[in-house]
Amino acid sequence: MLDTPTIARRTPALPAGTGGIVSPLPPADRFVLRLRGFSGTAGGFDLSGALNTAHGTPEHFAARLGPDEWLLVLPEGEGAAAQAALEAALAGRFFSLVAVGHRNVGIAVTGPHAADVLNAGIALDLSDAAFPEGSATRTLLGKADVVVVRLGTGFRVECWRSFAPYVSGFLTEVAQEFA
Repeated sequence: MLDTPTIARRTPALPAGTGGIVSPLPPADRFVLRLRGFSGTAGGFDLSGALNTAHGTPEHFAARLGPDEWLLVLPEGEGAAAQAALEAALAGRFFSLVAVGHRNVGIAVTGPHAADVLNAGIALDLSDAAFPEGSATRTLLGKADVVVVRLGTGFRVECWRSFAPYVSGFLTEVAQEFA
């Protein structure tokens, strides 16, 4: 049987980047949490807040993408402890916690033209006023399903590993206009 997380970690999904505007993010552990009627903290994640928000740091956050859905991202190697902590904190509730770290990759889009680069393929207003720090959403970039999170100084684009060459290539090509 294949060890999917190990194979995925060894398989490069993204090129080196564009000198600071678009760059691959280091491997991370990721989970999709489905849970109804909960607001608060669990397992080190802040699960409060409105839809399309994210709480945490650029490396460790919970992005609320639906009324009962969160994308949880944390540094690689911390997933097992976080999973145990979440399961303990949510004991007695009906929930689903699925590890998707092997499926997703992260791409950083930073700099003064980061929103412009993303807006070449995303039909949402990503300006500071409309999409401030702490925002998150699932959307389309060109023809690929992505999650865009704004924490810190730039954007984090999460996409499926199979879409990563397309998403990275798209963003890299657009970023060349601003480099």
